[in-house]
Amino acid sequence: FVSSSVKTNMAKSWGGWAAMLGSNYEAIALFRISLGVMLLIELCSRFQYLHPFYSDSGTLPLKLLLPNSDSLYKAVCMHCYSGSMIYLQLLLSVQVVLAVMLIVGYKTKLASIASWILFLSLTLRNTWLNFILDRYFHYLLFYSMFLPLDGAHAIDAKKYKYDHRETFISPGTIAFKILITWLYWDAGYGKYSDPLQGWTLNAKPLPALDTYVRHTVVARIMYGLLGPAGLRLMTPTVVYAEMFCAPVALLGSLVGNKRVVYATIIGMCFIHIGIAFTMRNTVLLSSVACVAWCIFLPSGVGMDVGFSSESKHNKRVKLQQHDASTWVKRHGISALIIAAFGCGSVWFEMFSEQCNQSHKHIWSTLLHNRWNVFVGAEEYVTWEIAPGQLADGSVVDVWAKSDEVNWNMPGAGAPCTSTARAGRWRSYPYLAELKGEDGEVLWSYLCRQWDEENRVHEAGNEGQKLLKFNFFMLQADVKPNMGFSATRKRLIHAHDCLSNANFVEKEEGNETFDFMKGAEL
Repeated sequence: FVSSSVKTNMAKSWGGWAAMLGSNYEAIALFRISLGVMLLIELCSRFQYLHPFYSDSGTLPLKLLLPNSDSLYKAVCMHCYSGSMIYLQLLLSVQVVLAVMLIVGYKTKLASIASWILFLSLTLRNTWLNFILDRYFHYLLFYSMFLPLDGAHAIDAKKYKYDHRETFISPGTIAFKILITWLYWDAGYGKYSDPLQGWTLNAKPLPALDTYVRHTVVARIMYGLLGPAGLRLMTPTVVYAEMFCAPVALLGSLVGNKRVVYATIIGMCFIHIGIAFTMRNTVLLSSVACVAWCIFLPSGVGMDVGFSSESKHNKRVKLQQHDASTWVKRHGISALIIAAFGCGSVWFEMFSEQCNQSHKHIWSTLLHNRWNVFVGAEEYVTWEIAPGQLADGSVVDVWAKSDEVNWNMPGAGAPCTSTARAGRWRSYPYLAELKGEDGEVLWSYLCRQWDEENRVHEAGNEGQKLLKFNFFMLQADVKPNMGFSATRKRLIHAHDCLSNANFVEKEEGNETFDFMKGAEL
C-alpha cells in the first residue's frame, strides 16, 4: 500500500497542460492490455463468420466484390487476395497472435501497426458487416500506433528507465483525447438535436430510455424500479453526460483534480455497463467504449488502485522534458500522419462526393468518423423468421434453425429486438435490396446452409432438403408501461431453393410476376 502522504504529494504535482493533453505509461499500459483483450475476443468470434461472410462459398464471393472495387481497394484489402477458408483462417490467426502480443506487451509497435492494417482489411472484405464496434476498433488501433504501448507492464518495458507515473505529451495523446471528445460530443449532440425530441424531458409519446430499457431481464428490473417517470427524468441526463464528459475530464486534468477525472471516467463506464446489461448485443461495444477512457487516467493510477508500489517507482528516473525543437524532431512524422488522417476525415464528412462515399472505395471505411447512434426513441421492435418448406412437406424456421415456426415476439424473459441469429448475422435482413446475382448468392446461402447442416445428401436425410422459404420481418410498436402493439409482418424475400432465377421477372400475359410477391407458407 502507498502512504497517504505520498499520494498527496503526487496529486499536487499532477496537472497543467501536460496532464490535460498528455498521458502516462501506466494509463497507456492499461489501455493496451484492455484493448488487446477486447480485440482478441472480437477476432476469435470472427472465425464462425468466415464461411458465411468472407469465403467464396459464402454470401459475398470475391467474383462479386472485386469487379466493383477500385485498384486501391484491392491492394489494401489483403483478405480479398483469396476466398479460400484456409487462407482466411491463417490470416485471422495472425491477427489473433498480434492481439496477444498487444496484451503481453511484446513488439507492440509492430503489433499495433499490423493489427490496424489487418483489421481495416478484414472490414473491407465485407463492408455489409461494418458496425460502430468496428469503427471503435479502427480508430483505437490507429491512434495506438502513436503511443508508447510498451512503457509499463509489458515484456518490452525493461528498455524504459523512466518513472511510469510521469506525464508526457505526444501527437498520439493529443489526437486520442480529441477523438474521445469529438466522439461523445457527436453522440450527445445527435440526441440533443433529434427533431422528434426523444431525449428531452417532454418527449412524446415516450422518452428514449423508456423505449430502449426493456430488452433484457435486467432492463425489466430497472424499469420496475424506476418506472416510466424515473426513466423520463433520467433520459436528458444521458445527452448532457455524453456532450460534456470529455471536457469535464480535460478540465479536471488541467487543474490537477483527480477526483473529477476518476468520477467522470467511472460515470461514463457506468453508463456503458448499463447499456450492456439492458440492451442485447452490446456487451463488447460497451466494453470497448470503456477501454477508450483509459487514456484519461491520471498519473499514479497504478498506486491509486494498488497495482504498483512506490518503492518500484523510486528505482526509475524522472522523464526528461524536451524543448520544442527536440519535441518536433521526435514527433514530427507522427504529427504529420495524424494531421493528414484528421484532415481526411474532415474532407470525407464535409466535401467528398457521393462516389467517394460508396463501398467501391476505401474512403468510407477509412475516414468515416461519425458517432451519432441511438439518436431517437425506438418506435418499434423488430425480429425475423423464415418459414421454409422441406422435401417431406414439413415446415421449419430456416432463420432460427428450428423445427417449429413461432410468430410470437422472441426473448428470454423479456421482449427484445434481437433476432434468432445475433452477432454479424444482424446485418443480413437489411440486404434485401440486393438484386441479380448478388441477391441470388445472398439468399441461396440459407438453402445451402440448411442442407449442409442437416446432411441432406446422406442416405435417409433426403426429406430434410429445403425447397423454398419466405423471409419475414416482424414489427411491434413500442407502447407505454412496457407494452407493445399487435405484431405486423412484412415479406422481405421469398426464395425458391431449386431455382437460380429468383430475381428474374417472368411475363404472364400483360402482368409481371415477381417471386418475391409469392404466397406465404
